[in-house]
Amino acid sequence: MRVLIVDDHTLVRAGLCRLLQTFGGVLVTGEASNAEQALELAVQQHPDVVLMDLSLPGRSGLEALSDIRRKVPQARVVMMSMHDDTAHVRDALDRGAVGFVVKDAAPQELEIALRAAHSGQVFLSPQISARMLAPMLGRERPTGIAALSPRQRQILRQLGNGQTTKEIAAELGISVKTVETHRARMMEALGCRRANDLLLLAVRHQQELA
Repeated sequence: MRVLIVDDHTLVRAGLCRLLQTFGGVLVTGEASNAEQALELAVQQHPDVVLMDLSLPGRSGLEALSDIRRKVPQARVVMMSMHDDTAHVRDALDRGAVGFVVKDAAPQELEIALRAAHSGQVFLSPQISARMLAPMLGRERPTGIAALSPRQRQILRQLGNGQTTKEIAAELGISVKTVETHRARMMEALGCRRANDLLLLAVRHQQELA
């Protein structure tokens, strides 16, 4: 299987290249950092599979996907993203992608996605499949505090108790950066524009978080 890697981060491309080399029968034919390079290399190399990031500088990965499908129709495209937004997934599938993998997926998941694409099948990360199937099954996704992960609820409770980021990190045995990442994701999920808004919400929902 000949694979072209497309991602705008050099370290990510290097990591993916090394990972793919551990998959039996997989050959990385090249690396591209933007949509233009991706199309150029796809036309030159005719890879079996293009593994491409959704977020690229300039023209997006979705636009590159459309170009590659038009110029190199035999190439199968698997999209990658940090996010599992169903609108982007549907857009990618409509444009001809045969796979969509979240970037925090396990290596085995990526290998399954590539092999599925190569064999003419479609693969979506399980969390994406669950989100897309939920409306069909009549299950509504939780919102607000209920939508937070157990770790996020724990951190939010500690913030409401007045603990600092450093104190929370030390108590939970994780890095300050990890706590900050959780806090940023909570702010996004709860619609908080400022850190103070998150703190007020944490104090208001202390009983719910207990």
